[in-house]
Amino acid sequence: MSATGTDDLALLLDAAAEAGRIALRYFRQDPKVWWKEGNSPVSEADYAVDAYLKERLLSARPHYGWLSEETAPAPGEGPVPERFFIVDPIDGTRAFLRGEETWCVAVAVVDGNGRPLAGVVDAPAKAEVYRAASGEGAFLNGERLDLAHFAEPPALAVAMPDEIKRKLPRETREALRSVPSAPSLAYRIAQVAAGRIDGTLIRPSASDWDIAAADLILSEAGGLLGDIEGEERLYKLEGKRHGLLIAGAAKAWPALQDMARAASLA
Repeated sequence: MSATGTDDLALLLDAAAEAGRIALRYFRQDPKVWWKEGNSPVSEADYAVDAYLKERLLSARPHYGWLSEETAPAPGEGPVPERFFIVDPIDGTRAFLRGEETWCVAVAVVDGNGRPLAGVVDAPAKAEVYRAASGEGAFLNGERLDLAHFAEPPALAVAMPDEIKRKLPRETREALRSVPSAPSLAYRIAQVAAGRIDGTLIRPSASDWDIAAADLILSEAGGLLGDIEGEERLYKLEGKRHGLLIAGAAKAWPALQDMARAASLA
């Protein structure tokens, strides 16, 4: 019998907590760094966390597939897996290397329909653990997250890369309450789920491992991560890159869509 989403969530929580402890051993300790295609850094901390998570998670669920930023995708034992892990060992590596706290371990289990079944975003340097299981709600350090009562403020607090912000018409920019855009997409989306910011615009090229865990957390909190038309994301074992994405509370979505269209991003 397949593990439930709650069972998988318990596994992810335990594994992410230890992964965070491993990452903290390298944090602000000048770890070795290499450069991948696209001028993207990867550190010895990323590799150490990835190796731990692969061994820990696949030992517990050998029939699950594996998709990670730092290692090649792999099917589970037997036929095409019904479920697979999506892992970003350190999401926000640039922030990690700068000694900033806004990085996280992001892990999810995706079911046969391509949607996350369980997800964890663990930000150990900030002592914040976001979690969700499908149909069971989203939580931050044990406190339920709920965007159902979101009331659109006079000025939306929206995080976005500067390259997107510069494309907005002046009147749109002036109507915003601009907030810093964390390099970690998973952490940024989790901030939306927590109601700390109202939404975020995500430039094209986000990968599955950047967003899968936070996608479920936001959805279970009552928000949505989707493309310009509001279509939710589907994930595959081979992974893919996504176009422009919007994350926000449901009631903030119309304004966020208008913003994206005003920047000619659609």
